[in-house]
Amino acid sequence: MFESLSERLQGIFRKLGARGKLTESNITEGLREVRVALLEADVNYKVVKDFIDKVTQRAVGQEVIRSITPSQQIIKIVSDELTALMGPVDHSIAFNANNAPTVFMMVGLQGSGKTTSCAKFAKYLMKKYNRRPLLVAADIQRPAAIEQLKVLGKQLDIPVFTKAGLQPPQICHESVKFAEQNMRDTIILDTAGRLHVNQELMDELRDIKRRAVPQHIFLVSDAMTGQDAVNSAKEFNSAMDITGVIMTKLDGDARGGAAMSIKAITGKPIKFTGVGEKIENFEEFHPDRMASRILGMGDVVSLVERVQQNITSEEADALQLKMKKKELNFQDFLEQLQKMKKMGPFKELLGMIPGLGGMADQVDEKEFKRFEAIILSMTKQEREHPELLDGGRRKRIAIGSGSSIQAVNTLLKNFRDMKKMMSDLTKGKMGKLGKMGFGKMPFNQ
Repeated sequence: MFESLSERLQGIFRKLGARGKLTESNITEGLREVRVALLEADVNYKVVKDFIDKVTQRAVGQEVIRSITPSQQIIKIVSDELTALMGPVDHSIAFNANNAPTVFMMVGLQGSGKTTSCAKFAKYLMKKYNRRPLLVAADIQRPAAIEQLKVLGKQLDIPVFTKAGLQPPQICHESVKFAEQNMRDTIILDTAGRLHVNQELMDELRDIKRRAVPQHIFLVSDAMTGQDAVNSAKEFNSAMDITGVIMTKLDGDARGGAAMSIKAITGKPIKFTGVGEKIENFEEFHPDRMASRILGMGDVVSLVERVQQNITSEEADALQLKMKKKELNFQDFLEQLQKMKKMGPFKELLGMIPGLGGMADQVDEKEFKRFEAIILSMTKQEREHPELLDGGRRKRIAIGSGSSIQAVNTLLKNFRDMKKMMSDLTKGKMGKLGKMGFGKMPFNQ
């Protein structure tokens, strides 16, 4: 996400940093390039104009010119203004205090990902707030929408309410009574996708709102649609007074203009993001972290949170001890690969580490699948004792994994180098690690 914009901005700031002393003239020139980069990233024109005006006002003043590190000061100003542009965001959720179910209503255009987002949001509420959700299938327009929600509900062990023959406003109204009778404290309404210009369907949404009385209305918006997402957000907010936005497919949009424009245009923040197809790929949106990633400064906090969700402290301690003693084996490596897959694309994880975002282009996700196939073709004994892998065993593994012997040999060599590097890292030998670089890591063939 934001890949194109991030590369452009980092290039602009590198050029400014190379100038040494900055003047009002070259600062203005640099910000002109920032303006073009934002417009090319599909950020709304008015938003870009206001943003550049605010940055310019701070950047050409004494705050930068007299700074000891002027180029770094400009980056800080841009980071601050990006954070202000996309935030602030309050992730807390108000629930009904009178034991009545809290109702959440999902609205949006066709194909924006509402049904999947309903399930993702339900899992989020279960995990963070210990809620007992009820999913409501009120999308009778799209074929198989009800069945899709039932499948997702079954995966999460959550009941799905719907009634054949009823219209969406009636279904949503009756779901409240069903939730009360079945001890469900949270209701999530999945409504049909609609064009914001379709007055009849928008009237149906108003009727659902009137009869189900939702406490929160989330607009589910597809980041891939660019400025169309911004325009529809403006119209939906005008008609429904939305609580906030759930931005989907943000991981598939290299530009990111919609995410940077919505708050400024609607006044309503992006509260959550969908960053993958799996139910667990659902995150709170943090403007400060996103600004940091856009500017190539990483997002260590989010990375740590993902690691904590997938690796227990006991597992981390055991792995660190093995790394320190150089006892890391292919079984450990396989388990870590599988856990990393749950955390998201490796390119995205690299982008969260300060200074390593530029390495993302060197990563080929297919390589990981090949490594996994090779390791799975080993016996358990071979995984735990790589020194057993003689020529005959390597040939068998290559055939079993559909790889070449050369590929198996390359993995073994890279694994030995990585094991040594990890051992140095745990012992604090950062100088030696820096000289080695990451060229010998298994993902860099």
